[in-house]
Parts: sequence; C-alpha cells; structure tokens
Amino acid sequence: MSFFKSLAVTTLTGLVMMPALGLAQERRQDTTPRKDPLKVWGAQFEEFEYRYSDDDEELGVWSGDFFYGTDDLKVRWLTKGEYAIEEQAYEKLENQLVGQIPVSDFFDAKAGIRFDTPEGPDRTYAVLGIAGLAPQWFEIDANFYVSKDGDTSAELDAEYELLLTNYWILAAAFDATVAFSEDREIGVGKGLVSTETGLRLRYDLIDRSFSPYIGVVHERKYGDTADFARADGAGTEQWFAVIGARLSF
Repeated sequence: MSFFKSLAVTTLTGLVMMPALGLAQERRQDTTPRKDPLKVWGAQFEEFEYRYSDDDEELGVWSGDFFYGTDDLKVRWLTKGEYAIEEQAYEKLENQLVGQIPVSDFFDAKAGIRFDTPEGPDRTYAVLGIAGLAPQWFEIDANFYVSKDGDTSAELDAEYELLLTNYWILAAAFDATVAFSEDREIGVGKGLVSTETGLRLRYDLIDRSFSPYIGVVHERKYGDTADFARADGAGTEQWFAVIGARLSF
C-alpha cells in the first residue's frame, strides 16, 4: 500500500474511532443505562440544474450529498458533476467519501478520499476539511486536498440565504479553488485557479423537500490556469442562465 493510501486510511480510521473511544470512556465513568444514538440518513441535491451559457453551451449540473450516521459521526458521499449536453460527455465528475465529526457547536471536521475525473487523466486525493455555520449565518465548506503525486490544493465554498418570505429565498454562493502546485495534465496552474459565483431565487414547496429555482452563474479561470485553457482553445470566462431545483429526501 502506498504512503498516500496509508495516510488516507489512517486519517479516516482515526475519525471513525474517535467517537467510539469517547463513548467508551464515558461509559467507564457513568454506568447509567443510555439509549443508542439516533441514526439518521438522507440525500440532498443543493443543485440539480440546466445551464445555458452566453456562447450557447448547454450543461447539466448537480451537487449531491448522501449521508448516514449519528450526531457524533456521519459518513457522507458527496458528488458533483457537469455534463455537456451537445457533446454528450462529462466535463467534470467528482466524488468524495468522507467521515465527519463535530468539533464545535457550529462546525464539523471531515476526512476521506476524493476521486476526480477531469478533462484529462483521473485523479485521487486525500481530503481534510471543515464545514459549518459561520457568524452572520454564512454556510462554509473548506477543504484541503493532497494528490497521490503530492500536488496540493484548497477549495472554499460559501453560501448565504436571504429569506424574502416564508417560501421565497434568495441564495448567493461563491466557490474558489487555489492550487499550491501545478498539474498541467489536467490544466491546473499554480495560484488562484477559478471562481464560481451564483445567485438563485427559489420557492420552497412540498414541506421544503422540492424547491424549484432560477438564477445566474458566473465562472472564471485565472493566471496559469487561464493560460492553459487559452492554449487548448477553451474559454476562460462564462455566464450561465440556470433553471433547476433543490431536492431533499
């Protein structure tokens, strides 16, 4: 087993064991019978949408979260993708399998593995991250990635929801990716790689489990990553009109 795989397995195993060790310690100190922790499961798609760009590109885009566990430990499968409708090919396909534990009242830590299929060779990364609710009710998801070749990068996702009425919600989202090393094979340069900014107006229906929305999204690449895209004949900036739904199960 490679050093990378050993590191990833050790990290994930540690997260799995920490709640169990803590619970064992509590039981040694307190013999009062307790009920087993309540297990929860579910699935949610923050984005499930159709995008149409200013240069007539059509994409199907999704961002999903499948989870199972307790308040002390959850296992999550996170999936993101972009499918080019005209070309009938994936432009991006990302899957993460992570374990997640609480580290404060508002934040959880997570660790696991990410499998990525970009335009180019597939990539596998170890993942360390933190997710939760920051002051002023900003939802934050920050992750650090290390590939098996030692390439490192970080990603920050932030979202803020403005409640216009009990059902109408305006959601603003910002995603940024930074690379600390170059990976030319997949078109990633060192420094700020890309940003995505979105604004979506949705209406909550069916006990908030189905929320259709419309919106606009702006994508841009920067620095060496933008230079690589130009050299390959691709664009560096796009605007999209979007229509989709937020789904919960």
